[in-house]
Amino acid sequence: MYDPTRLAALVAVAEAGSITRAAARLGYTAPALSQQLAKLEREAGAVLLVRHHRGARLTAAGELLAGRARRVLDEMDQARHELARLAGLSGGRLRVGTFTTAGIHLLPPVLAAFRRAHPDVELTVTDYEPPSGVAAVAAGEVDLALTHAYEPATAEPMPAGVSADPLLVEELVLITAVGHVLSEGSGSLPVGKLAGRPLISSAPAHPPRRGVERALAEAGATPAVVCESPGYALVCALVSAGLGVAVVPEMVASMSPTPLAVRRLEAAAFRRTISVVHRGDRSSVAATTLRALLRSGFGRGATGTQ
Repeated sequence: MYDPTRLAALVAVAEAGSITRAAARLGYTAPALSQQLAKLEREAGAVLLVRHHRGARLTAAGELLAGRARRVLDEMDQARHELARLAGLSGGRLRVGTFTTAGIHLLPPVLAAFRRAHPDVELTVTDYEPPSGVAAVAAGEVDLALTHAYEPATAEPMPAGVSADPLLVEELVLITAVGHVLSEGSGSLPVGKLAGRPLISSAPAHPPRRGVERALAEAGATPAVVCESPGYALVCALVSAGLGVAVVPEMVASMSPTPLAVRRLEAAAFRRTISVVHRGDRSSVAATTLRALLRSGFGRGATGTQ
């Protein structure tokens, strides 16, 4: 019998086109995911992946198994929904906290799936700019919350009784106006190339961004415009207008309504991890069910990014 975790890993690689991107999506390291895939190949008795310089592609055997795996994983999701309904999830209220990017681009399809399975549960969604959603969960203001943490940064401990499950890890990328000199060429751009460049500094006093802002300053990037608000829509608009360059999450860059050029950065561990914060064993059945949906939805590429 195939391990569902390994089947999910194969599906993630099929959708992401690379072990590295699939690992980030699932919250694994690339070597750990490679081990899971190697075990799956031994179980299947066939080569499922072919690695190449741009990533990885599935063999014919891999495509066949991935197609079956999607159906198996969908059936498991459906079973979770039906079991939750049997457990009495037929009313009550679920209070969800989120930050703006996740609330617009990630949460709606997951909440829609929850509502289809549990139409009698009253849903409340509240916006919390991280890290305030963590405090809201600890205080009982919401049942769970989506939050984020950046690297580099100083890790902040969770309050007592509160846990965080990583859902998605994404790179921070450089955005410039279309045609900007830094957008030219292929491959990743060394961070040192930002020295002396005018930077749209994104919320330097915002706790999650503080470490990133410090690292960019050490690389020599020169703040040209300081955005005190952590909202990325304004940052993207200023970059698109040619006022400077910026470093933002990949999801933000890919979904910007203004035209931008995007380039990956080299030799810098700039990342954002999106997590769901909850009260562990004290969570309601509704909150536990939504957490399961978030894990399956994010891990299997609900965002369309990465």
